[in-house]
Formats: sequence, structure tokens, C-alpha cells
Amino acid sequence: MVKMEIKPFSEKQYEVLTWWCNESKSSDKTAIICDGAVRSGKTFCMSLSFVFWMFYRFNNSSFAICGKTIRSARRNIITPMTDTLRRLGFTVDEKLSQNLLVLTYRGRVNRIYLFGGKDEGSAALIQGMTLSGVLFDEVALMPRSFVEQALARCSVEGSRYWFNCNPEYPAHWFYRNWIKHVDSKNALYLHFTMRDNPSLSESTIKRYENLYTGNFYERFILGKWVAVSGAVYPFMKDSSFVKVPEKPFEKYAVSIDYGTVNPASFGLWALKNEVWYRVDEVYFDSRREGFQRTDEEHYNALVELIGDRKIGKITVDPSAASFIETIRRHGKYEVTPAVNDVINGIRLTSTALKDGRIKICDNCPDSIREFSLYRWNENGMDTPIKENDHAMDDIRYFVSTILDSGDDFMVIAAKR
Repeated sequence: MVKMEIKPFSEKQYEVLTWWCNESKSSDKTAIICDGAVRSGKTFCMSLSFVFWMFYRFNNSSFAICGKTIRSARRNIITPMTDTLRRLGFTVDEKLSQNLLVLTYRGRVNRIYLFGGKDEGSAALIQGMTLSGVLFDEVALMPRSFVEQALARCSVEGSRYWFNCNPEYPAHWFYRNWIKHVDSKNALYLHFTMRDNPSLSESTIKRYENLYTGNFYERFILGKWVAVSGAVYPFMKDSSFVKVPEKPFEKYAVSIDYGTVNPASFGLWALKNEVWYRVDEVYFDSRREGFQRTDEEHYNALVELIGDRKIGKITVDPSAASFIETIRRHGKYEVTPAVNDVINGIRLTSTALKDGRIKICDNCPDSIREFSLYRWNENGMDTPIKENDHAMDDIRYFVSTILDSGDDFMVIAAKR
């Protein structure tokens, strides 16, 4: 296993590590908030500080680490932190079935419970707990009800709150209720940029800076809470579209945004030299054509699009339950409902387009048309206008569900 190399902490990271110490000018604060750029080094130093604080102040107490999901909490916090704690002399006993870590150090024992705050129903999961402190990883991705329920569980004398996040839109509840009121909340607020992470080289910082444009650059590179506006993919120009590469291709996949009254968009993707190309598409607009297709007619169009290619997987709009069932009933293709997190999906798609992991071929006219028309809603929230978005949705489904799934499900080599 590759171990993380820890370089000397930056001044801002050191402040995160020591803010609760008696000698710190912030020792009277009851909360810490760290926001800012991606890869700015705020999460790792906060997780270590959280553990050091709990063992300095408490013994035989319960704490919580909350992510959007338990899986993300393990990935972002627990896995990077565990090896370091063991090297520092901690005993770490992870009880996976209970979502619990039991930490031991020099005779002291404390427990950390893991929670996922993905939706409004998550608040019920943490009810009844008595906690001495809680750490929220990517708190801006969690519903307010879950966060407030977790905070209400911190009833032990001396308990404190720990928050980190990347910025969202300025009307977001966490920005308005916490960051804009850090004094009344008695919270220490620290804003991070990538320059605050000494483990990043200058070339790595430049690479990240080149991945984002417009509002996403301001959020993820500059760490600003800004509203999105204008084109969703402003960097997609006429020169962004490429010719279909010559065969052979290594793998194929299909992404689908289903529609009956609204248009349906099917995208055929082919992998070559670590790049996924959108090599063909079907776009059916019932208003334009003057009639609606049944699920079976959509399936026949899918079969025609695929031809005799060997498809690894098809991902479909998760609301299209009847069409997903139609594909499964025929038994010819493997199908999975798409991940449908719109904003995160747009961010992933933007990054994949910018770094060249996906490319749109110039024989996909409806995708090209929608790239030029797809725009943000000017309502101060993170919502694109629900127009000219059907190819945009199926491309997003491909990136979120297939490209960034981490699953090697498309092991069938295409032999065409």
C-alpha cells in the first residue's frame, strides 16, 4: 500500500491543528469553519486536529464524522487519516458493520460514529445520540435539517463543531447562516486556497487551474461563493468537436435521457487510447416528429444505434423505470439507472471535457446544438434552465455513472 507523504504544514493548516489549544488566540471558539478551493489541504489537517482535540479533552466519549454519504466520509477522512494515526501510536479498530471507529491512545479510548447526510431523511439517523463533538466533511452538500440535528446531539460540556466545504452559491443556507455570522456563532473562519497546501507542486496547481473556467473557476480555484450564470459549458466552441476516430475501439457504452413528450437522447460512446468519444447519437423529439414513441419503439431505436457492437453497459435516466424494465426484459444488454446529481454531474462533465477524457464527435448535431444553448437559470440557485438539456443530461449520465464510476464493468473487448 502506498503511504501518504506528509510535508510540513502551512501556516493556515497549523492554525487548524492548534486552534483549540489553551495557548491559541482562538481557544475560546466553539466551532471552526474551513472553506475554499479544491485540493487546498483543509480536510486532512482538520481530521487530525479533530482527533488530537478529542483525546486532549475527553476519554470514553462519542463523536461523529459526517459526510454526504458514509462512503465519502471513509474516502475523504477515514482512509487518509488512519495510517497516520497508527504511525503516531494510536490503535484504530474499525467496525465496518457498525460504521464505528474505536480509537485508543495511551490508555484513553474514544468512539467515532460515521453518518451520511445525503437528504432530509438522514436527520433521523442521528437522533438519540449524545456526542462530544462532530465533524462535517463537505457540509455544503448536506441538508440543513441533518446538520442541525447533529449539532443538537452535542450536549456534552466542552463539545465543539468542525465544518469544511467547497463553496456553493451565495444563497446557500450554510453560507447565510454560518459564514456570514461567524462572530455570533463564536466560530473561527479560515479561507483556503491551493497555495495553503504545501504538498501541491506548482505544476499540479496549474493543472487544476486549467480544468475550470468561469464560475466554477471562481468557486473551485479561488474558493468564492458565487452564483453561476451564462452558458453551462462556455468553453465548448465550434473547434471543440472532433472527427470520429478510426476503428478499432476498445469498448462501447450507451447513455440515455428518456422522454416521451419531451425529447429522448441516446448517446453511443467508444473508448480509444483512454479517451471516450461520443461517436453517434439518436435524438427523437415527438413535437418535431408529430408522434410519440412507445418504450418498444425506443428500444428498437437503441438496437439500431448499437448494431452488432458489444456493449459493456447502458445507463438510463433513473426516472425512466418502464424503459429500464423494457431493456432488462429483452435480456440483451446490461442496464443501470444513472446517477442524477445535476450540479456535481455538470462539474464532473466540465472537468472531463476540459481534460480530454471525453470528446464529442462532429456527427452529433443535437449535442452540438444543445452545448450552444444550455444555460444557467438566473435565479441565484444552482439550477440550469430546463430547456435544450436532453443530450446534455445523457452526457452527464455517462460521465457520472460510467466514466467516474470506478467500476471495471466494461471488460468485453469490442471486435468490430
